Amino acid sequence: MEQRITLITLGVTDLARSKAFYEALGWRGQEVQETVFFQAGGLGLVLWGRDNLARDCGLEPGTPGGFGGIVLAHNVRSDAEVDELLAAADLAGGTVTRRAVFNEIGFYSGVFTDPDGHAWEVAHNPGFPLAEDGTVTLPDFGAA
Repeated sequence: MEQRITLITLGVTDLARSKAFYEALGWRGQEVQETVFFQAGGLGLVLWGRDNLARDCGLEPGTPGGFGGIVLAHNVRSDAEVDELLAAADLAGGTVTRRAVFNEIGFYSGVFTDPDGHAWEVAHNPGFPLAEDGTVTLPDFGAA
């Protein structure tokens, strides 16, 4: 398997509400057959009905809203951008679950959840510089 992620699909309970939330954050997508597709840098973010997604994966739908064991991350270029994006998410109908702080390793981040409880960390980490197009290249951690 090549080391790559091409699409991230979020199961949502109300497609129109979720689409409106992401559009309020400035995202622009296309709705096709009850599915919304957003170009997100070099990958796609997809919104699809939670029950449909579970069935497609051969899983039981489960209960929405709890922690699903995954956090999406959006790195920005400054501490001020972290605060601005958290405020925008709050205004758009998301929930800020952790206000931005400097963590123990020195970068500034906070967390919000979208209307379906999908967690997003917003971070300014100078050790993970962003290219002009927004892509990140992980540093060499010098692992032994």
